[in-house]
Amino acid sequence: MVTLDLRHVASPAVRDLLHLVNHPAFDRAQQQIERLGGCTEPVRLTGRTATVDSATGEVLRSYTSSAEPTGSLLTACGNRRSSHCPACSRLYAADTYHLIRAGLSGGKNVPDTVRTHPRVFVTLTPPSFGPVHNRPTTPGGGIRPCRCRKLHEPTDTLLGTPLNPATYDYTGAVLFNAHAGALWARFTTYLRREIAARLGMTQKAAHTVLRVSFAKVAEYQQRGLVHFHAVIRLDGPDGSSQPPPPYATVAVLTDAVHAAAERVRITIESDAVGERELAWGEQLDVREIAAFGADAEITDQAVAAYVAKYATKSADASGTLDRSLFCRPCQGRGATVLPHGTPLPCTACDGTGQARPLPRLAVARHVRQMIRTCWELGRLPEFADLKLWKWAHMLGFRGHFSTKSRRYSTTLGALRDARRAWRTEQARAHAGLPASDSDTTLVVGHWAYLGTGYSPGAALLAAAVWHRRELARQFAAEGGC
Repeated sequence: MVTLDLRHVASPAVRDLLHLVNHPAFDRAQQQIERLGGCTEPVRLTGRTATVDSATGEVLRSYTSSAEPTGSLLTACGNRRSSHCPACSRLYAADTYHLIRAGLSGGKNVPDTVRTHPRVFVTLTPPSFGPVHNRPTTPGGGIRPCRCRKLHEPTDTLLGTPLNPATYDYTGAVLFNAHAGALWARFTTYLRREIAARLGMTQKAAHTVLRVSFAKVAEYQQRGLVHFHAVIRLDGPDGSSQPPPPYATVAVLTDAVHAAAERVRITIESDAVGERELAWGEQLDVREIAAFGADAEITDQAVAAYVAKYATKSADASGTLDRSLFCRPCQGRGATVLPHGTPLPCTACDGTGQARPLPRLAVARHVRQMIRTCWELGRLPEFADLKLWKWAHMLGFRGHFSTKSRRYSTTLGALRDARRAWRTEQARAHAGLPASDSDTTLVVGHWAYLGTGYSPGAALLAAAVWHRRELARQFAAEGGC
């Protein structure tokens, strides 16, 4: 054991690291951090657990977090956003990849016959709310000048921003984001109707012979608008375990997708902004995912990797923020209500309802205007249910980034349960403990939330774990062995 005089160490992080290294149970702390895989914001729990013989009441094994060098049990945060936790988001992306791939190729309790089912990859885009700076392509695949007569570089900050901010329809853009989830829900409803119509059946009759399964992911464009990528598959009435009838073909599915996307409309009426009709944009992409072994334009693996990549993204990919902007003490209302009903201006935000003043946000002018529009519309009574002030940092979008239908494939929960069971078995075997019999033993535990994050020294160890795993991943990706 190394013994050092910590009084002469200037850095708190190094001082805390040396304290951990000199702790008698340092090996256990290192193993705990290693298991987290470099998670940046772990959850700290305090408590105890005991395995009890249900017949005699004898305590067979016990554990308490006070025995840990850090004084707490660390668990991964599980955040899907790469901007918050790269380690956990990579695990989420891997799970999403397996979920999507299973629905295309089989595996994970999905039969491999699913490869022969009609399947398409669909991209639904937003409409135009005004011309923006872009990099238009020529028929030959080259890049031609933007409307501003400038040939933008791929990293140009002007890309996605309006050519004329004064005439850009920011209200329409925010309302589209806020209703994107509802547009998708209507699209799936119309899709089932259009498929039934093309098969010459009623919806009830079509439901008895086939089922529409899907998995989708949302992506932000550079202009801050949401569009969806979706895998849509036709199954038998019981899901992926059955093929659809022979007359339910890819051609039928493709034609129904085009018709359903064109039918979707949501009408909004407001005294402040007038009557508006929201719909999908004209750019609709539908591609067949051919059967395994065929000469396919896109492969199962490519589609699964594409969807998994965007499952960990957030609105920050378009230059905005990844944290809520509303004031927590007053919940964005700018005031708190006293027991007798008198409003009291919030002192934390000076009555603005904003955790940070909008002019001080380190974002581009276009993004700031989208956020400002969310706040302005969110205060109108007709848009109160959209809670735009709460979702201003998401530019109005409040839906889930990744969703799937029930019968598409396995679930993220099932994948996590299998991984948790495997890790539990590995830890039990490593500790030399006997297997627990659920019929004769009972596990009793009491845990309380202590906080999030590492101590300064543990954060250095976690960063080293993440760096080492990143190097190993890059080495493997480059063909190392």
